Amino acid sequence: MKAVSETIVSSNRHTAPTDVSSAVSSALPRVLFLGGSHDSTVDVRSRFGEDVEVVEVFSPVKALTRMSRENFAAIYCDADHFNEVADVGQLIRNDRILQGMPDGVVLLDSENVILWGNGRLCEWSGREDVMGENFYHVLGSPEILGPDYCPFHTALTTGKGSASTIRCTDNRHFRIHAAPILEKDNNTPQHLVVTVHDISDEILQQQKLAAIHQAGVELADLTTDEVSNLPAEERIELLKSNILQCTQDVLQLDVIEIRMLDQETRELQPLLAVGLVPSAEQRFLKADAEGYGVTGFVASTGKSYICEHTVEDPLYLEGAEGARSSLTVPLMLHDQVIGTLNVESPEGNAFTESDLQFLEIFARDVAVAIHTLELLAAEKASTAAASVEAIHSAVALPVDVILNDAVNVMERYIGHEPDVVQRLQSILRSARDIKRVIQKVGQSMAPAKASPTATVTEARPQLAGKRILVVDADESVRMAAHALLERYHCFVETAHDGNEARFMVRNLGSDVAYDAIISDIRLPDMNGCELYLKMRELMENVPMILMTGFGYDPGHSIIKARQEGVTIVLFKPFRLDQLVSAIEEVLSQSESSS
Repeated sequence: MKAVSETIVSSNRHTAPTDVSSAVSSALPRVLFLGGSHDSTVDVRSRFGEDVEVVEVFSPVKALTRMSRENFAAIYCDADHFNEVADVGQLIRNDRILQGMPDGVVLLDSENVILWGNGRLCEWSGREDVMGENFYHVLGSPEILGPDYCPFHTALTTGKGSASTIRCTDNRHFRIHAAPILEKDNNTPQHLVVTVHDISDEILQQQKLAAIHQAGVELADLTTDEVSNLPAEERIELLKSNILQCTQDVLQLDVIEIRMLDQETRELQPLLAVGLVPSAEQRFLKADAEGYGVTGFVASTGKSYICEHTVEDPLYLEGAEGARSSLTVPLMLHDQVIGTLNVESPEGNAFTESDLQFLEIFARDVAVAIHTLELLAAEKASTAAASVEAIHSAVALPVDVILNDAVNVMERYIGHEPDVVQRLQSILRSARDIKRVIQKVGQSMAPAKASPTATVTEARPQLAGKRILVVDADESVRMAAHALLERYHCFVETAHDGNEARFMVRNLGSDVAYDAIISDIRLPDMNGCELYLKMRELMENVPMILMTGFGYDPGHSIIKARQEGVTIVLFKPFRLDQLVSAIEEVLSQSESSS
């Protein structure tokens, strides 16, 4: 049989007695007796006599509970609990080890009262002692944020660990985890070991990220109504104002520089500069890893750069007066560098990796905001262009009908009624003027730099101002000719058949001519080769382009037309770029022959 063991533990953190009996007998030395199966063999009370008060408990946890609230001269334990009490005694003796932990560790009873702690809660709460205090009261009755809104109760009732997050009044956040202590003599846990982890920095990071995200959303949250009527200068000022508000309110930065990258020249053009010396604002910079400072390096490589000490960094060029550190990130849009964002601080080594992450996120939002403004401006231009195009589409064919009818009537009256012919010629001029006016209005309504790349029509300067006649019996082809070719600033007119085309050419005027004639090979009254030959009677050089479906050439008109001098044939269906290239080719032939 093991001898009864006695463990003496000095007490430094005992609270005042909490019950009447202990208060009455507090004058006597008190011994905490942790009993067991050997109680009948060893009569502890008779051994100590009447001069010592013996307080008996039957589990180490309960013993620790009584120790936290009451004063005892010694602990006397049964051999059954020797190992457990030794562990408890060792825990109490060596609590300095636990005090060195960054997390708080406490033992709670079922009423959330702290029975023991490693001292971390004392530090966080500013108290000298927390034992005997309610856990939540020590932390200032914090708000429980979940996911478990009663973590201690859950752990005690389920016998399983539970966790939650709490927020104190000073905006400190802690993650707590409660684990129940299962005792041999009680199936229902009465005590909890609670670990407390300070997550204030983590929450602060999350809050800052959320604030930056919200700032980015507001930065790019621009509607058409807000910017559609603003000139370019005011749109830029609106953007600058939003960026400054975000950097000062969210990032707490007062020195900022934004430059935009010209993709062709690689120059970094100033967009926004606050807090920089004038020479830095006006400095010429390019996207180059050498010779143009940190900004040139970032724009060239697409990599962010932290300058920890400006005096020691060979890449740094003076920006803000007295700056000792800087952080520069690229403005990225669709994996392409479109500019740079630079901030500076009067303190050395002021920027961390977290700051780098925050600024990169913000820079992406800035890039999107800039792009959004460009798209909204483009939307304005596109809307104007669409309106003009809709008007033109509505009147294009009707005006052509006026032209067609006029030339048909003129053919009948030539040599008979000079006054009628003169009136018809005036109608022709007026109808053609209508088209020119609509086209000029469309060009003036659309800002020169307002269209995004996706909607810009490829420049074809050779086609601008050229007069083109399209001959086809199909109305959809004539309509498409207007829609497709007039975007290149051509003047398009149409005819239904060969004879109408001849009349259009003959009555165009002595000082003008069609620069290109595009005709279907199969017309109601003749084929393409026959039209070419008739046109040759009216024009010295006929800039003819024939269109045909694959395999359709009754009478071998294409072969005959080629033999007569037609060099360009388009086989349906053809792409717009093929049509445009064919027109450019016939224009070049005409220029070389003239």
